[in-house]
Amino acid sequence: MAWRYDCRRFGPPARADTASDFSGATSAATFKRSSKVRAARFYAKGDVRVEELPEPVDLQPDEVLVRNRLCGICGTDLHEFADGPHFISSQPNPFSGASIPQILGHEFSGEIAAVGSDVSHLKLGDRVAIQPHMGPADGYFGVRGLHFLATRGAATGLTWNWGGFADFAVMKASATVKMPDTLTFEQGAMVEPAAVAVTAVDRSGLEPGGSILITGGGPIGALTVMAAHAAGAGKIFLSEPNAARRKRIESLGIPVITVDPTKTPLADFIREHTFERLGCDSAIECAGNPRAIADCIKSARSQATVVLVGLTNAKVEFSPFDLITRDIRLQGSLCYPTTLWPRVYAMIESGRLPVERLIDDTIALDDIVEKGFKPLMDPSGTKMKILVELGV
Repeated sequence: MAWRYDCRRFGPPARADTASDFSGATSAATFKRSSKVRAARFYAKGDVRVEELPEPVDLQPDEVLVRNRLCGICGTDLHEFADGPHFISSQPNPFSGASIPQILGHEFSGEIAAVGSDVSHLKLGDRVAIQPHMGPADGYFGVRGLHFLATRGAATGLTWNWGGFADFAVMKASATVKMPDTLTFEQGAMVEPAAVAVTAVDRSGLEPGGSILITGGGPIGALTVMAAHAAGAGKIFLSEPNAARRKRIESLGIPVITVDPTKTPLADFIREHTFERLGCDSAIECAGNPRAIADCIKSARSQATVVLVGLTNAKVEFSPFDLITRDIRLQGSLCYPTTLWPRVYAMIESGRLPVERLIDDTIALDDIVEKGFKPLMDPSGTKMKILVELGV
């Protein structure tokens, strides 16, 4: 399939030692680039190819070129590979023009290799982590930093021309956030999924000393356990049928009560271990499982908030009468405000959010399917987080 992006953005290799490498951009000899960029691109269900593409030769004034270092494999990437496309489209995105074939990856860190003429807050060599959502700065959701809800916008690795599973990425400077010197590239690649978890805990209404149920012990569930602990939870319950994942989360050094929902009636267990047998103060569903959603609602006390993070199109049975009479709030939580990165940085830097403990392997781009996607899609697998190394 032909390369469909704006032809102005690609071309012959640019000289790496002059300011004329990019239109309106600044470059440096410290970043040696070849004429090709290697990238993992989605074509169709089960069809992700590692290919060589022309390197970008043009930047808009508000853009930067990022030399990617590490990118995490997300559940969204796995969903696209397993039975997509879902977010990816064969039609050009109105904001970015991107379409299939799509470079994947949105959980990544790297270094600034060039900056557009209007960019003043970033310079060559700055170490950055990517906030993947971009869109117009005006409009109801744009001014609130909620581009993922706006009618126009794009997400890196899904509906933007570039993604994290490539040697380089052209990004809007506003979505490229400088990391503190103490953070590693590994930690930087974990900021985006950590932001999902932190936002879910925020939306749950959890207060210091409160009790919370988290269903699903995958990467987002594990990060939500960390975020709940950082928020001061007095009691954290984790429901997860996979024994290896329960053991993994128990080993994080965080006080957590794990439950196998296939062997223990979850709602009964939660009531037995909460104040006056009322149920938990908050619940966050991270598995995208209909039974887990029902378990969260049943396990929550009256006036609790149940947050849905795990994606599913399956039908879920629950009683609206039960929600109404118990004054339960059902809250969706897809992403995060675009302003959240400095807060997540601080949480990681302080040690309150030890995201690096979830990283199992770092693999080469060529191995992304066999050593990345397939092990993570194994329902009996033990892998939590796999990073892909770029630019090697």
